[in-house]
Amino acid sequence: MVAILARIFGLEHLDLIEDAIQDTFLKASLQWREKQPEKPEAWLTQAAKNRVLDLLRQIQARQKREAAFPHASSALEINEQFLDPEIDDAQLRMIFVACHPALSSSEQIAFALKAISGFSGKEIASALMQKEDSIKKRLQRARKKIQDEGIAMHFPEPDEMESRMQAVMQIIYLIFNEGFHSNKPDSLVDKELCGEALRLCKLLLSRKTFRSGSLYALFALLCYNAARLDAKVSDDEVLDLKQQDRQKWYAPLIDLGHDALYRSLYDFKDRSAYHFGALIASEHIRAANFESTNWPQILNYYQEMYQYLPSASIPLSKAIIYLQIQEAHQAKAELEAIEIKDLEQRSYLYYATWAELHLMENHADKATKMLKIAIEHCSNKLEEDYLKKKLASIIT
Repeated sequence: MVAILARIFGLEHLDLIEDAIQDTFLKASLQWREKQPEKPEAWLTQAAKNRVLDLLRQIQARQKREAAFPHASSALEINEQFLDPEIDDAQLRMIFVACHPALSSSEQIAFALKAISGFSGKEIASALMQKEDSIKKRLQRARKKIQDEGIAMHFPEPDEMESRMQAVMQIIYLIFNEGFHSNKPDSLVDKELCGEALRLCKLLLSRKTFRSGSLYALFALLCYNAARLDAKVSDDEVLDLKQQDRQKWYAPLIDLGHDALYRSLYDFKDRSAYHFGALIASEHIRAANFESTNWPQILNYYQEMYQYLPSASIPLSKAIIYLQIQEAHQAKAELEAIEIKDLEQRSYLYYATWAELHLMENHADKATKMLKIAIEHCSNKLEEDYLKKKLASIIT
């Protein structure tokens, strides 16, 4: 509804549109208690449109309003904007607005969650582990830039499409990652964020114009990781990959991932970090159990990925794999090459990996020290409990 009404009335009235939709749902929650209308969506559509017009009347004189907005068109013409194809089209346009280069990455993800996904400021703050006031200011900055830059709900020009799609895919990946490694203190995963990232990716794939090997690879990666969500936690306890019940991995999402990965590799020529992320995830999926995982192949994929995405998280992942195959020297070399500040909120994993290395070398005192530091840097209660359990096993 936000995307459609913004397309009708203009992005410069985004605040007013969001207020009107809030008012509409509040009105519905009161009026529908006794009886729901025969066509709820049509009721909401008409009520929201009318509320926008009411608010505009309060802001502008009738003459100016009629000159600025051609909404003398029939109700049928506006209602046609709410047909499924038009809704998809408006949301796709809004995705590119959210990922406009005039907005910073932090503004992009907050605006996308607000304007496309309908998250409240409080929900965004919780998901991104930020103060609600910080998110409010971030959204205000984003809206001001949209107005100042005259950003419209247009698709990028052909010569801009590739760079804009890179930004769109990055935002979708960040949204998913925030859900998969939730920063909420009491929850390891946020399925709503993961589901929203999948929905946005699928929406882009519905248009032939936007399809690429990278987009299919990203979708494959999200499907593989989402398939494992239910196995990550059991009885409020974190389960690592070795402990997870693979029977709980969701087969339909795995099948979708396989299909998307195949298309990304054989129907398109472009390659990206998402390809290797999906290939790594597929190796974990294909392994019958943890012990039969093809670690050498995964190491090769990480090496290839680093060429596309030189991130500190890659040597950390490689270090963890070297520990799995009992190559402590290689693990140590990877860890020593990492700048801890580059890991940001994932720094606790760095210290926990050092602890594992020290345990392998029979240095329990050093491992204890590193685990204590890891616990101090961990913001998630379930993961903190996992580390404390590990620490207790060493001390005792």
